[in-house]
Amino acid sequence: MDENNKEEVLTPERLEYLIDNKKVKMIREIFETVPALDIAEVANEIEDVKKLVFLFKVVKSEYTADFYTELSSDTKENLIKTMSDDQLVDLLEDQFTDDIVDDIEDLPANLVYRVLKNVSKEKRKDINRLLNYQENTAGSIMTVEFLGLNQNLDREHALSRIRSIGRNKETVLTTFVFDNQRKMVGTLNLDDLIFARDGELVSDIMNQDFVTVGVNTDQEEVAQMFKDYDLNAIAVLNDDERLVGIITIDDIVDVIEEEATEDMSKLAGVTPLDNSYLETSVFKMALKCAPWLICLLVLGTFSSMILNKFEHALSCLPILVPFVTVLMDTGGNAGGQTTTLMVRGLAVQEFTPKDYFKIVWKELRVAVVTGLMVCFFACLWFIAEMYLNIIEFDGSILNSEALTGFPLFLARFKVAGLVSLTLFLGIIVAKFVGTSLPMLVASLKKDPALISSPFVTTIVDVCSLLIYLGFAYLIFGEFLGAL
Repeated sequence: MDENNKEEVLTPERLEYLIDNKKVKMIREIFETVPALDIAEVANEIEDVKKLVFLFKVVKSEYTADFYTELSSDTKENLIKTMSDDQLVDLLEDQFTDDIVDDIEDLPANLVYRVLKNVSKEKRKDINRLLNYQENTAGSIMTVEFLGLNQNLDREHALSRIRSIGRNKETVLTTFVFDNQRKMVGTLNLDDLIFARDGELVSDIMNQDFVTVGVNTDQEEVAQMFKDYDLNAIAVLNDDERLVGIITIDDIVDVIEEEATEDMSKLAGVTPLDNSYLETSVFKMALKCAPWLICLLVLGTFSSMILNKFEHALSCLPILVPFVTVLMDTGGNAGGQTTTLMVRGLAVQEFTPKDYFKIVWKELRVAVVTGLMVCFFACLWFIAEMYLNIIEFDGSILNSEALTGFPLFLARFKVAGLVSLTLFLGIIVAKFVGTSLPMLVASLKKDPALISSPFVTTIVDVCSLLIYLGFAYLIFGEFLGAL
């Protein structure tokens, strides 16, 4: 291994080699020049966690703090088990409170106790306070390490305070201004403070057109506010309108990823994972999938009941059977498309349940246009298939003396028309169901992603079968009655 090659790609083997041979200088150079995330991804692959403890001994805490934050939950858990109390105290002292809270939520009780035992009394109080907030609210994701300034400070004293305490705060780009009762009165951007005139008061420089959130505001709503107002930080107020914490853009990026992952999981009919895919055991993965599949299995039995009810029609007209899957798939696909659009639109607040009739009217018009295009193509396609005997027609429909002399071309046209009509009506029903169900769930203040695509597909399948076989009796009623 070339020890002088600083450009060498960092790998688990290289990092282990440097640790085993106590190459402290090279290890420090890596932490100074390589992003913490990249080092953490490599460190996660090292099985002997005792080797990782060495990194915290020889590297400055300003680098290991970010490194620890980026480690996987399993690696963090093993580090906490392995470190001495003194090492743990040093590690936790450099961590932001909200990051510690995120970590201990995934730890077993004995390790949570050990973490709380080794943090300062003040930080332990903040941790317990954050843990008491309802999950997925602003209070649960905020940090209490924020920079606050009294509105009566002048520019010089404000800059002096930022220099003295700002290094250990979550952000200094946005400072939060309060009055003597600690009620928030404004925000102050660092660039505005730097370019202000000497002697100007914070109250003269600050922005008074600020927005805030409450501790119980849903995290998804907070993320939307960051997008709408182009924020890098937002203040969190308690019930007394006092500033108790802030949420920064890096917290919101995590929220956006979490919410997007949750919505995708629900849309696919899978309970969202608590950890990453690779960190989730096979048994837990099965538990996440099984309830949805069982629910869909129960709903799917309605399709079987309908097919059983119309068994007579299918046995008399076997030509109807090959088209069943086509009709169900097309209707399900149309419903899934609409459901995805609705969940996405509700998530980014392009519309709300109050716009239901406007959205339904639009989707129904889309359904009519789409349905006409699909059924026209389907009619021509299925007639061509039957004439080319891709779908064997003659032996299936002319299987009774009651049809002797029945015009074959008319029979083909009727079957193609039945299929096309069902496709048309099925798409309309699918669009309506795919629009209505997410809107209904959203109006009940629940996550519209609860209405998964497989759920909508199953409902649309039942409707498509009822339409198909119901119209089959209308079109071929005389033939079915004769048999």
